Amino acid sequence: MLKTLSIWNFALIEHIQIEFDRGLNILTGETGAGKSILLGALGMVIGRRTNTDAIRSGADFMRVEGVFSLEEQRVRDFLMENNILTEDDMLIVTRQISAGGRNIIQINNCHTTLAVLRQLGEMLVDIHGQHANQALLKPAKQLNLVDEYDAASINEQKQNYLQIYHRWQNLREKLVKSKINTQEMAQRTDMLNWQINEIQNAKLTVGEDSELDEAIKILANAEKISLLSQNAYNLLYEDGNILGSMAQLCKDTEALSQYDENMARVHQIIEDAYFQLQDGADEIRSFGENIDYSPQKLDAMQSRMEEINKLRRKYGASIEDILAYCEKAKAELDYIENYDANLAQMEQELSTITEELKQSAATLHKMRQKNATALAENIVRELQSLSMPDAKMQINLILSDNFTENGADEIEFLFSANLGEDLKTLQKIVSGGELSRIALAVKTITAQKDDANLMVFDEVDIGVGGKTAQMMAEKIARIALTRQVICITHLPQIAAMADAHFYIHKETKDNKTFTAIEEIDYGARLAEIARMASGTELTQASLENAEEMLNNARQKKRLLSM
Repeated sequence: MLKTLSIWNFALIEHIQIEFDRGLNILTGETGAGKSILLGALGMVIGRRTNTDAIRSGADFMRVEGVFSLEEQRVRDFLMENNILTEDDMLIVTRQISAGGRNIIQINNCHTTLAVLRQLGEMLVDIHGQHANQALLKPAKQLNLVDEYDAASINEQKQNYLQIYHRWQNLREKLVKSKINTQEMAQRTDMLNWQINEIQNAKLTVGEDSELDEAIKILANAEKISLLSQNAYNLLYEDGNILGSMAQLCKDTEALSQYDENMARVHQIIEDAYFQLQDGADEIRSFGENIDYSPQKLDAMQSRMEEINKLRRKYGASIEDILAYCEKAKAELDYIENYDANLAQMEQELSTITEELKQSAATLHKMRQKNATALAENIVRELQSLSMPDAKMQINLILSDNFTENGADEIEFLFSANLGEDLKTLQKIVSGGELSRIALAVKTITAQKDDANLMVFDEVDIGVGGKTAQMMAEKIARIALTRQVICITHLPQIAAMADAHFYIHKETKDNKTFTAIEEIDYGARLAEIARMASGTELTQASLENAEEMLNNARQKKRLLSM
């Protein structure tokens, strides 16, 4: 339930705060007063698209804040999944857009994304406006209505169908890509054979490149290595005689150790160092003497390394990558050489999965037919209570071979408003007023299945008047018994049903125009309904008529609630 809606700098609104009630909240006002602006602001707070053009002239930003009572567990679960705090039973959604286009969204003081806000908005609010009436004429919307009529029984089958459909679609795309022409196939075969031969003839071994790098580095610097190792050895044994000095040092410290225990430890350290230096000297001599330098050997190694680098540039950064490429090329070559057999196998697989898809689509079709029959009967029943006693509706579903993500059904809503008229396609014969009534009938049926606690009706009464308007008012009032409803209307019959009535009007101050909104009391409601009903200056007769409408509405609401 929406408790409070606060708006700053949105179109003609500078700042307003509206406290909504449970039940039916009615919004009325002269044409152009700003009723649609209010719904635009509500749309903004539930994640609908909004651009900076809506920012009030002269302002740097626009901001909307909605305070909802947190009543549904699924909303709590969604917030928890998105790491949004739910410390109490209140949900506060704030969205601010700056003139520069920066979009700041907070839910319970936690910053979040527009995608998260949109998902949350779908759980909180269901907005039904004039565009929704027109959507009823679109086959996709009609099919969706059939599915939603008894979604619990049909969703599992839709998921089953969708899984098969994705497998079917992927296989079709793979088959199309596989059908290459003969010339391309021959050219590709030659290329693969050449590449495979080039790699195999190189007789590569994993790690060979690293070993070659090390060997080339040593051979290319053989002279320098020999000189350095000889100098190091001489320092240890001859010119510097470091090891000779260390030997004498070992003897001296061994003698000192007879006089002091600490000297025994020092002697051990020096003796260990002496033996390590001896080992190091032997390693240096062996390393220098064992270099088998040969210009021919170095040239052969460098040539081999160049061959490997050439293959690296073509097939991968390492020998492992080159060998992997070779295996991949072999697999592709094998596929091409067995092209006809592979193609036949894929075509057989496609035929099998197509048959499986047909069966799944047929099962979905039968379930939809059951839903369609029940939905059409319920719509007719609702239309009869909306002053269309002779209305007839039939929903036809035709199973085609045109598979889509939503099945293979083609849908057609057939309608007749008057006795003796043949059923015809809804798009071709329905009037604006009839479409409004059909839309309300559908919404009355689906309201019981809709999870959103707030339902918004935006001028769904277009083209309706008289007795039908009264019936429409009762329908909306009945919906408001089980959920919160916000309704923008031009019909006094609907306005009379309000649990809370808000009047929207324009004000001018300092050469600027503002949209203002206020909840009106009984006296102001009486005057507003009289204005809506008569369209003229208030008279005693129009006020008495309005009073009668309010009394009748009060009695009707009492009966509906029983």
